Amino acid sequence: MVFGEAMSGILYGVGLGPGDPDLITLKSSKLISAAQVIAYPSLAGGDSFARAIAADLIKKGTEEIVIDVPMSIEREPAQAAYDVGAAKIEAALLNGNNVVCLCEGDPFFYGSFMYIYARLVDKYPVEVVPGVTSITACAARAGTPLAARNERLTVLPGPLSAKELSIRIQGAESVAIMKVGRHLEKIRVVIEGLGLSAQATYVERASLPDELVCPLIDAPKKAPYFSMIIITKGADPWL
Repeated sequence: MVFGEAMSGILYGVGLGPGDPDLITLKSSKLISAAQVIAYPSLAGGDSFARAIAADLIKKGTEEIVIDVPMSIEREPAQAAYDVGAAKIEAALLNGNNVVCLCEGDPFFYGSFMYIYARLVDKYPVEVVPGVTSITACAARAGTPLAARNERLTVLPGPLSAKELSIRIQGAESVAIMKVGRHLEKIRVVIEGLGLSAQATYVERASLPDELVCPLIDAPKKAPYFSMIIITKGADPWL
């Protein structure tokens, strides 16, 4: 990797964990507290969940770059938003400023930072700081071990078709279904059809004050985006 001769700033992609500020790593906390410039995504002009998690660490006077990502199932509007955000971050880097980009969970696990990373990594020094993932947070709050010994953990996104979910769940040992949201009823029907409802746990907003953990059969009819279903097929997976 070759960078230009002029000294640029460093881009840091920092994981913030699932929402509880106490789950931000020490390294991420130090970087945010010392940041000259921070960047973070927000949805459709609304408040930024990432910024809210790190709010107490952001010092007064820090420059803030908001990456306004539209709420759309189409890829193009979001990609255009990341183009704009990357350009703003690039301008700050060229001025010699370090930029700390905030990302819920882990930057490289369904994280928005990966789109900024892809646009800038070949031109500027970038460091990725991992964070506590939603999967490990949900498992901890549910008291459900994810895998032991030679078991496999399968991670599935909720938007998959019912047929695809069914096929992949059948061939898995432990399953974490993410991005449940508006797909909850479809996923619930699939799990019921496989006879796995009794082994499925529903978790929403893990680590936050309004967290909910319950058996899938007791889950509400509607789910927020930040929700997950964990299925463990073994009767005693930790033994």
